[in-house]
Amino acid sequence: MEKVTVTIITLNEEKNIERCLQSLRFADEIVVVDAFSSDGTLEICRKYTDKVFQEEWRGYGAQKNLCATKAENRWILNIDADEVVPPACADEILGKLAAADSLSVYCFPRKNYFGSRWVRFGGWFPDRISRLYDKEKVSFSESRVHERLVPDVGRGIMNEAIEHYSFSGMEDYIARQNKYSTLFAEEKRQTGWQAGWSHLVLRPPFAFFKNYVLRQGFREGALGFFLALSSAFYTYLKYAKTREP
Repeated sequence: MEKVTVTIITLNEEKNIERCLQSLRFADEIVVVDAFSSDGTLEICRKYTDKVFQEEWRGYGAQKNLCATKAENRWILNIDADEVVPPACADEILGKLAAADSLSVYCFPRKNYFGSRWVRFGGWFPDRISRLYDKEKVSFSESRVHERLVPDVGRGIMNEAIEHYSFSGMEDYIARQNKYSTLFAEEKRQTGWQAGWSHLVLRPPFAFFKNYVLRQGFREGALGFFLALSSAFYTYLKYAKTREP
């Protein structure tokens, strides 16, 4: 059976990383690339693996590709520090590797949590994301935010979900939306691209409508309304920031 390396990039993740690492005991190898954390992240990681490296931050995609180069195995499972691989999901991963089929990338559903609550509606589930891949055939796009595995065609579908403890609460969610919108805008400005009026006027209300109505975010109650409204504001922010001098 093919062996699998789990890769993780970190920066000040002491609140999340141990829960993540405890779920990875099935892996043949764990590789961590840390961007010089100032908290206890490194000490926690070294309890679970001796392959812990420190590297300057290169952006999400580039950092994940760098991490993959340090893996001994061809098959990579990339996991974020705030994610958990439940036992049923681990068993499915090992089963796919034992089957040795011709696919080179697999996607998973994710259970996204807001605080302690699993958010099912509003586009938050199944939130399929590609994470298991053959590093000789697939790699991450080197974008600063919203990186993805490429090529991502003909991918296999996993049934068991990864758990994602994404946001501790509203303040955390708003802060990260501000961060991600800035990274998006910086990347776009580097290419000379600037948002037009339709991006600023039409796309934010459509983002609200899509998540609250079409994706049934209303079924999450007050939280669903907040998330849909925040999505609309994030959409406005990321485009508005491309017009900053």
